[in-house]
Amino acid sequence: MMRFLPFLLSVRTGLAALALCLSAPLVWADLTLYPTRIVVEKNQRAAQVELMNNSTTAETYRITLVNRRMSETGEFISIETPGPGDQFADAFLRYSPKQVTVPPGSSQTVRILVRKPADLAPGEYRSHLEFNRVADTTSASSIEQARNPDDKTIGVTLTALVGASMPIIIRHRDTQASVMLSDMALRPAGRDSRAALDFQINRSGTRSVYGDLTVTFTPRTGKPVDLSQANALAVYTPNALRRVRMPLQVPPGTVLAGGTLNLSYRERPEAGGKMMAEANLTVP
Repeated sequence: MMRFLPFLLSVRTGLAALALCLSAPLVWADLTLYPTRIVVEKNQRAAQVELMNNSTTAETYRITLVNRRMSETGEFISIETPGPGDQFADAFLRYSPKQVTVPPGSSQTVRILVRKPADLAPGEYRSHLEFNRVADTTSASSIEQARNPDDKTIGVTLTALVGASMPIIIRHRDTQASVMLSDMALRPAGRDSRAALDFQINRSGTRSVYGDLTVTFTPRTGKPVDLSQANALAVYTPNALRRVRMPLQVPPGTVLAGGTLNLSYRERPEAGGKMMAEANLTVP
């Protein structure tokens, strides 16, 4: 859900701005979105997103609708022409404003209207609302402009323009999905890597799935031990599967042998937390 757009050349500050991009999923540098996804169902006709500027300067963001397809490994690919099974929502969405300047420490509401045609076929439709930071054109944009006349050295600064996107999903009439976890394989820890669990999430039906993954290990004689958790993981239509590798945090003194690895996939707590799929792997 993040993009890195290196843009301006100026002088001196260094590459520290790139570190801002390595933040938690709900926050991109100084940009926070709430909610992080929107699902429109039944007769809902409107929704909204809060765009929050956590920085100490005013920031301008350009807002656009884009269409993307998810790969089997969870990466998003921009799509211009729909492929087999792709159903995009951009034709049914209107939003305002298209560009905002948010003062430091303030927020801006983006309002979304949903207009479904009367003959829309049942199913799930998805597009992404993208927020791209606009460059500050008032600052120095060349080495000549930015050079300190008292300094005989010239440096280069890379300023990152951070963008974020969030899915907007329209579910029209009855939609359903089922999930199965398969192809579980334990990858032992190496000299430079942690132990990990490989597996597949298999999705079928007319809607996407979205939830939290948890891995536990239960020895033959002992209590279950939590090894890993991955929250807010989706498999979007039309994909039938997603390949996942979850690194495992094995507590000191725990040996992954002589027991059972349990993998569970549950709905998000705000959706009820229902178990969607579960699988076990016996570790000799």
